[in-house]
Amino acid sequence: MSIEARIVAQHEAFRLDAELHVPGPGVTALFGPSGSGKTSILRAIAGLDCHQGSRLTVDGETWQDEKTFLPPHQRPVGYVFQEPSLFDHLDVRGNINYGFRRVAENSRQIGFDESVDLFDLSNLLNRKTPGLSGGEKQRVAMARALAVSPGLLLMDEPLAALDADRKEEILPYLEALVGKLQIPLIYVSHSADEVSRLADHLVLLDRGTVAASGPITELLTKEGLSLSHGNQAEALVEARVGGFDDRYSLNLLDFPGGRFMVPGRRLEAGRKVRLRVAARDVSLTLESQQGTSILNIFSATVSSLAPEGEAQMVVHLDVAGVPMLAHVTRKSSEALGLEAGKSVHAQVKSVAVLS
Repeated sequence: MSIEARIVAQHEAFRLDAELHVPGPGVTALFGPSGSGKTSILRAIAGLDCHQGSRLTVDGETWQDEKTFLPPHQRPVGYVFQEPSLFDHLDVRGNINYGFRRVAENSRQIGFDESVDLFDLSNLLNRKTPGLSGGEKQRVAMARALAVSPGLLLMDEPLAALDADRKEEILPYLEALVGKLQIPLIYVSHSADEVSRLADHLVLLDRGTVAASGPITELLTKEGLSLSHGNQAEALVEARVGGFDDRYSLNLLDFPGGRFMVPGRRLEAGRKVRLRVAARDVSLTLESQQGTSILNIFSATVSSLAPEGEAQMVVHLDVAGVPMLAHVTRKSSEALGLEAGKSVHAQVKSVAVLS
């Protein structure tokens, strides 16, 4: 299921004119600062708002154009809001059943028990929702959205109202959901951490327009975008578990540029994982270093450089076709003679396994 849309809206002084393409199954994140139009796009796709001049085609079917507007109940959409919006008079079972009963039996793609199991809710089914924690409420809201067997799942900052501990509680459930679903999921967030962990495709919004769109691994390191600047700049690397070093408790994670060695619990051999490499954790040398505590050192080529304030530079790197970033001082850049095409060694001081 692919989605083609142009959403046009005017809210007092704010104008939204966003054209976007959602490529199909997987997670597309709408990312940008507050007020950039993320929620407005989601509500338009769900049919909650009707904006003249907009158009929306989902899997070849027109949901909106100058002649057509499908109301929300005719759109096969599951929607998770920032606030859970559960029915207080119903227990957890009743809330999930509310979504489940909306779907004809011969059209159900996801069973009640499957929705419950995915979000680990079996021990809460008889609980009334006012007594649940914030994280539990949001899990129920997600299960209810999934129970309608949607062809498209929309999530509007579902973790924004939760504290850091509750977010960490919910994220593994979201990751499990992403791995199971074969439908598009459009995820609204202004949290770089959530987007890095969940998204396959990224739509970067800025003041009501689409500034960039594409695979997240490309956009995070793309020259000219703000994402490659600042203290949060990072690259995502897709790797596969190649083994485990029992002596030193290190996971051996293979990617086209070589092998990462990362401490932690043993990961299943052959499993695909996503790694986060922060630009601030990458240093550069001209020669491969010996006698160093850094385990992860890779041959790289400088793709380009860009200034980062007065004292630093952003170095875009190509590691056997995998983009990475390094933040170095301008003085170091000049001392190393960095320029496009120069061969270097990227020393990765720290790496995080996201999935």
